[in-house]
Amino acid sequence: MGPLTLDASVLIALLDRADAHHARAVDAVEAADQNGDELVVPASAYSEALVAFAREDRVRDAREAIAGMGISVAPLDAKTAEQAAGLRARHDRLRLPDAMVLAASHQLGGRLLSYDQRLQRYAVEETSRTEEPSSGPPSP
Repeated sequence: MGPLTLDASVLIALLDRADAHHARAVDAVEAADQNGDELVVPASAYSEALVAFAREDRVRDAREAIAGMGISVAPLDAKTAEQAAGLRARHDRLRLPDAMVLAASHQLGGRLLSYDQRLQRYAVEETSRTEEPSSGPPSP
């Protein structure tokens, strides 16, 4: 199985002890680490999670904490951007930052961890969509 892809909600929860999802995020990351899963955050979600730290001139602190947890930042490429555009085109209410995370998770071949219920619904819907049997002729 591929890496565990984290969205901004998870990264923020990991970095902010006061976040409602902090303990849950720490438990999830520790479990993934124990299972030997690679932890990845798409560059777009990484940037989103760093906004509060940038306001306080503490991006370096956040970068070091993220690296210390063994989380790598996955760059976004043209293929991922194109897939995100397709997701956004199919789902009127899917925000482009969420489409980027969903596309990156798909491109990396892993699972998505998010505390954003709307993004979770789209992820389940897209997984179901890609797992549906083809509409070709029936098997003999």
